[in-house]
Amino acid sequence: MIDITLQNFEAEVLQASMTQPVLLDIWAPWCGPCRTLGPMLETLEADYEGRFVLGKLNADEQPEIAGQLSSMFGVRSIPFCVMFRDGQPVDGFVGALPQDQIQQFLDKHVPAEAQMVADEAADEAELLADEGDVDGALERLQEAIAIDPANDAARLDYVKLLLQAGRTADARVAYEPVASKALIDGRIAAFGQWVDACEKAAVGRPAEALQVAIAANKRDFDARFELAQRHFAAQAWTAAMDELLEIIMRDKKWNDEAARKAYVAVLELMAKPAAKAAEAAPQKGALEVTGKTVAAPADPVIDQYRRKLSMALF
Repeated sequence: MIDITLQNFEAEVLQASMTQPVLLDIWAPWCGPCRTLGPMLETLEADYEGRFVLGKLNADEQPEIAGQLSSMFGVRSIPFCVMFRDGQPVDGFVGALPQDQIQQFLDKHVPAEAQMVADEAADEAELLADEGDVDGALERLQEAIAIDPANDAARLDYVKLLLQAGRTADARVAYEPVASKALIDGRIAAFGQWVDACEKAAVGRPAEALQVAIAANKRDFDARFELAQRHFAAQAWTAAMDELLEIIMRDKKWNDEAARKAYVAVLELMAKPAAKAAEAAPQKGALEVTGKTVAAPADPVIDQYRRKLSMALF
């Protein structure tokens, strides 16, 4: 439990909620229901074993924060609790609710224990991979998926490392449980394209033979697509897109738009997720309830190839 003030609101609520849900309990010493609710929330914080953080804010001592949140939610009484996630106030409740109702509220926003353990394992895997310990990273990702089979992000990280290690058959097995989501999730679809490319590159014609075929007939789209897949499998992203673009410019609809779909998949795999929060704090005495978000720095290569695709299509 943390006492929240105007001075630490940014760090302990907004920034902290980027990695862990924060429940802010707005109370006052003279409020009878607050004295009932407060101990109950502290008990639940302990029961949930770190899956959320409880912040306590005295409305009499911190009227700026209490007033802004009350206005935002249209609330005029306390106790008033607000749930923060990803730097934003996302939900709340008013009054000293029974414990079972509070648990229902928490369970909507707080990750299940298995998910939290799996996320921690995935984070450790990322560090191990950055240090070059691929086997260690794969082991931790296996643990994450075993603990939380629905953790698609960990599964895709696992598929990525397997492909980079040349273990295509294992990557296919790991990918199959999420393959059905490819129609609604662009990133999952992109990984499916990558697995396909690696499988076909392993049994396809040598690059030299493909280049000879293309030189003889620039509209030999089968050879050009096969060459693009070899580049795709090797993570030679721009080389793959250059070949795919040649197909798109000559025949957008070729093979049920296979070239466009592969091109989009490469862009998806190249893209980095946006950073969630900025480091800057508000000026002293100012309150910003909405957390800061920043877009990922523009990648000039990605931007260039997006423009090329747009020009080819339109």
